[in-house]
Amino acid sequence: MTPRPPTRILDGERPKRIVVNPISCKGHGLCAELLPEMIRLDDWGYPIIDPSPVPPHLEAHLKRAIAACPTLALLVADATE
Repeated sequence: MTPRPPTRILDGERPKRIVVNPISCKGHGLCAELLPEMIRLDDWGYPIIDPSPVPPHLEAHLKRAIAACPTLALLVADATE
């Protein structure tokens, strides 16, 4: 079975994890401001993602962080794959 590629759409059914496209990310840091529980920044301002599944109570914050990313670098993947 081929793993599903990360997407910008949340399906609401399966556990999710955050993925950053390192080529697209320019280190604006908005994601860490909107979801500090799961994303922190390194010394150069690039995101360091908590690899654990996103808790349901943070999914609204994740949606805001994805929508706010100016380079569309923040993605969601199925945490079970």
